[in-house]
Amino acid sequence: MILETADKRTLYYEVIGNTTSETSIVFLNGLTQNTASWGLVTPFFLKNYKLILLDFVFQGQSSKDGEWKDFDSHANDVANLLHKLNIKKTIVCGLSYGSIVAQHFAILYPAKTEKLILLSTFAHKTPYYEALEHSWWRALELGGYNLMLDVMLPSVLSENYFSNPLIPIEAMKESRKDLNQNKQALFNLMRATKERSDYRQKIEQVKCPTLIIHGEKDLLLSVHLANEVHLHISNSKFIVLKNAGHTLNLEHVQEVCGLITQFIETNAATR
Repeated sequence: MILETADKRTLYYEVIGNTTSETSIVFLNGLTQNTASWGLVTPFFLKNYKLILLDFVFQGQSSKDGEWKDFDSHANDVANLLHKLNIKKTIVCGLSYGSIVAQHFAILYPAKTEKLILLSTFAHKTPYYEALEHSWWRALELGGYNLMLDVMLPSVLSENYFSNPLIPIEAMKESRKDLNQNKQALFNLMRATKERSDYRQKIEQVKCPTLIIHGEKDLLLSVHLANEVHLHISNSKFIVLKNAGHTLNLEHVQEVCGLITQFIETNAATR
């Protein structure tokens, strides 16, 4: 399904699961992911919850043209979609890039945010992160998405995943290839992160129950980055998964979904 955004672009979305449920979960993609990237996660929630999946502008089946959008603008697109769907309050679950959109959404729309789930998240950048970000940027410049993905994968998937992949690496590359060949669209997505300033003080405004899950072996975002998010959101719970990497909708899926289910079914997060 398609939503026309406030700036006249198209936003692709899906509504699946128990569409009569009063509780909904919005899943927000990682940088080069799309709605299909939640395929291992959604089966855990289809029976009990209404699930909303979407591709941000510049992702997947959404518009690839136009000027770049900052994270507030992406969050506004999510809010407009919820308005169209007549969803007044929702649980927001974001991974990596999507977790940043989720942070901004929770601040801009506190009344719409029932609970917040941040997977592989961060609120500030370090020189090490910026070096990795630069390597992705240069790979995209020089070799397009195919080279960028080759550079990305060792930092977003754990060593264990390469040894025991749920989805074979080559199959993963093939499934994403056609949706990510627009270099400028990827640059526009990445620019939002590149231009984002330290957000730690801002996220202190988040008051809803928040669950933060992070992989111990996340090479892109060290554990201490996610811990900073935890320290600046007062009503948050922080869980580190042993031997897990960055892409938590592909790694330790059953454990991640079990933790999310427990959090949703609990009245409030605890430190």
